Amino acid sequence: MNQVLLYVSVFLASVSFFLCCYACARVGKLLNSVKGLDWDTIASLTGDIGTIKKSIQTLNNRINGLNSPKLNDELLQYAIKQQSNVHDINKKHIGG
Repeated sequence: MNQVLLYVSVFLASVSFFLCCYACARVGKLLNSVKGLDWDTIASLTGDIGTIKKSIQTLNNRINGLNSPKLNDELLQYAIKQQSNVHDINKKHIGG
């Protein structure tokens, strides 16, 4: 039983060591990728992201508004009205 616990602890220690090395490598990679950024660039990127987010929200609101049941009912009533107008015009021209 003691040997099993020893092997399990050695295995977990080695896994945690490799995970630590992997995390350090990722942090180093991140630091190298953002090395050239200054605060002005970050501020402008943040502003651009906010503008894009607002545009996407506005577009989604427009799309959701087009699919609303109220608008569909209005479009259906308009189509029925237009169709009845076409039938009335056709009846007037019959019989010349």
